[in-house]
Amino acid sequence: MQFLDVKIVNTSANPLPSYATDGASGMDIRANLDAPLTLQPMERFLVPTGLFIELPEGFEAQIRPRSGLAIKQGITCLNSPGTIDSDYRGELKVILINLSTSPQVIEPGDRIAQMIIGGFAKVSLKLVQQLNESERGEGGFGHTGSK
Repeated sequence: MQFLDVKIVNTSANPLPSYATDGASGMDIRANLDAPLTLQPMERFLVPTGLFIELPEGFEAQIRPRSGLAIKQGITCLNSPGTIDSDYRGELKVILINLSTSPQVIEPGDRIAQMIIGGFAKVSLKLVQQLNESERGEGGFGHTGSK
């Protein structure tokens, strides 16, 4: 596997984002907090990470929820996946929400999200009056059944 070099500035005391296992596609992102953060039920908060990245043109970073936080604490990311464009140079921040029925605590340095970096294609939209037919057609939202 070939690795893409991405420049990163880390102003936090946390380690750099990293892959938890060899097969992981997402790097864990940590909260850059001075003190524990308590999220009340249905409360959202923009959590700083202390990270700033410079992606090569043609690449984006996506910020996605961590499954462990979601199932164990009911915490997930809003605006998910969040997109970080290659020309953005500000701090990476994560919008967390507590969907559980009880207050949840995020500690400084907790892994709060994962970041996936990938390429994308820019397209030129071509206005037409009709689309080609396909086998699926207009079927969507459960069109193929549940089995």
